Amino acid sequence: QSQLVESGGGSVQTGGSLRLSCAATGGTSSLSVMGWFRQAPGKEREFVAAMWWSSGRTYYADSVKGRFAISRDTATNTVLLQMNSLKPEDTAVYFCAASTIPGVLRARDYAYWGQGTQVTVSS
Repeated sequence: QSQLVESGGGSVQTGGSLRLSCAATGGTSSLSVMGWFRQAPGKEREFVAAMWWSSGRTYYADSVKGRFAISRDTATNTVLLQMNSLKPEDTAVYFCAASTIPGVLRARDYAYWGQGTQVTVSS
């Protein structure tokens, strides 16, 4: 069974950058997609970015396109989220997630989740 361990996050001012990292351990051979979601207080968890593990194809929420970039290190089963030009509305707890189902972008289709890391952007 896969486990996801996140690192990164923190507090920055508007326009700043942060990088999140997520290492997948355990049974990783069956994973098809790894992604990032976020949840702000009082809001539902929302999709941020995802990468198809075999092909490297990426998907982004419209709200982060051009500012965030998801990448991977297949040697260490790590997925990264580089966040640039951060805005106060990006403030949320960010979760790494993984799924064995190909091509999914909905949170309910992801079986494995990290513990979450706080990202705070101040104006």
